[in-house]
Amino acid sequence: MDYLFHPFHSKRHTVFARKGMVATSQPLAAQAGLEILQKGGNAIDAAIATAAALTVVEPTSNGIGGDAFAIVWVKDQLHGLNASGPAPQSISVEAVKKLGHSKMPVHGVVPVTVPGVPAGWAALSEKFGRLSLAETLKPAIRYAEEGYPLTPILGKYWKFAYEKFKTNFTTEEFNAWFETFAPNGRAPEIGEMWKSPGHASTLKSIGETNAESFYKGELADKIDDFMKTHHGFLSKSDLEKYEPKWVQPISTNYRGYDVWEVPPNGQGMIALMALNIFEKMSSPSWQNVETLHQQIESMKLAFTDGQAFITEPDEMPISAEELLADPYALERSKVISDVASDPLPYELPKGGTVYLAAADDEGNMVSYIQSNYMGFGSGIVIPGTGISLQNRGHDFSLDETHPNVLRPGKRTYHTIIPGFMTKDGKAVGPFGVMGGYMQPQGHFQVAVNTIDYLLNPQAALDMPRWQWMKGKSVHVEPEFPNYLVQALSRKGHDVHVTSDGGSFGRGQIIWRDNESGVLMGGTESRTDGAIAAW
Repeated sequence: MDYLFHPFHSKRHTVFARKGMVATSQPLAAQAGLEILQKGGNAIDAAIATAAALTVVEPTSNGIGGDAFAIVWVKDQLHGLNASGPAPQSISVEAVKKLGHSKMPVHGVVPVTVPGVPAGWAALSEKFGRLSLAETLKPAIRYAEEGYPLTPILGKYWKFAYEKFKTNFTTEEFNAWFETFAPNGRAPEIGEMWKSPGHASTLKSIGETNAESFYKGELADKIDDFMKTHHGFLSKSDLEKYEPKWVQPISTNYRGYDVWEVPPNGQGMIALMALNIFEKMSSPSWQNVETLHQQIESMKLAFTDGQAFITEPDEMPISAEELLADPYALERSKVISDVASDPLPYELPKGGTVYLAAADDEGNMVSYIQSNYMGFGSGIVIPGTGISLQNRGHDFSLDETHPNVLRPGKRTYHTIIPGFMTKDGKAVGPFGVMGGYMQPQGHFQVAVNTIDYLLNPQAALDMPRWQWMKGKSVHVEPEFPNYLVQALSRKGHDVHVTSDGGSFGRGQIIWRDNESGVLMGGTESRTDGAIAAW
């Protein structure tokens, strides 16, 4: 593809390299991945190293106690990994309601599900890695032991979380969060050093045992003891039974390019559904209000249906294949008119996630994402370990008639999604946009920017974004062209220009030129992102 530097000013320059590249939201984490590449590791080893480092250098968005998904390109084949964990076996709708909850709580021990991250690292390392898991975790361990200075965006969200938590987290089960992440009685400041010896010890144990200690050994015992003490549902037996799943990625062909996502229980197929619906409309025009209106309406329809149907694949009332088929896309495109529609309303909570892309000089490429959800997750930290547990159970419904109803051992609707693009059976490369329910909207916009507007990776990420919230409500970034804001308003959209771009996702891209092997990468200007390459 011939990428253009369109009449849109990119905030950064696309990075080019040949031997290897790692792109993610934290410079030190990107450097950890590059370090492993230079030690002889491949792209998979680099992705694991980067992911582990992110649990240390960006704890505001992910942790060892979270979930992960990956799409891996090796020897001209795509492989999907679903490392999301299920609900504990002892939990149920009745048990949660007996505790006085009418819906799943956001924080505390109740919404904690089985963490999939350590098992995901081990599975990737065992199947595709060249170095040992212990070797790939060394940079992360070093950051945890020696400490590192907080970067600006990291410091901003850390302080925001602390201010909220000090008011809301007043009971004993949250004490370890403050001991770990506010050791001086406050959030660390931008530029201030922070370290976590417990985190380092945990990573060493995971590396030395290929994650067995987390699910069957000493770390599992500590998690089990904490949950029993504080009347949580997660137990050692839940951890012992857990295994991540290798899955076949799903795709749609959009204007000659295959766009790939991990299948449900993830929400990636919403991006594919929106692309299919939008492709049925008129040909896209650059910065044209009609095209933009059709994009937003396509996403509304895809999201409304995705929220209604996506859960565990065998419990979906309509299959993923049907939702990605042409008849569905054609029927939904007929619903789109010249004015803004008002689909069934629902609130879209904010999310906290990290994404990374990695590539090496052998052609291996990885699209990887992991998260604790909603920033620091449940607010539960296992004392002395640095293990911050996720709150994915919050997305379960307590309505017995809903497809995503809470069940023991069931995985919930999941927001985190890695993306990948191919053309004519050859890899174009990994891409992703983190950020809760913004993620499929970000994937959709990056794909359109790349394929329809021929933007290079950095420009595709830097393009001002829109985000559908609910009903006719659409948020746009401060840089969004005013003439388009006004034109969308005339079509009935309730457009709000935000004060900053923090809720519009933070993504990375690595594309490959298959003839020369040259890699080109972009990373978000909305975060502390960086690309490490050689």
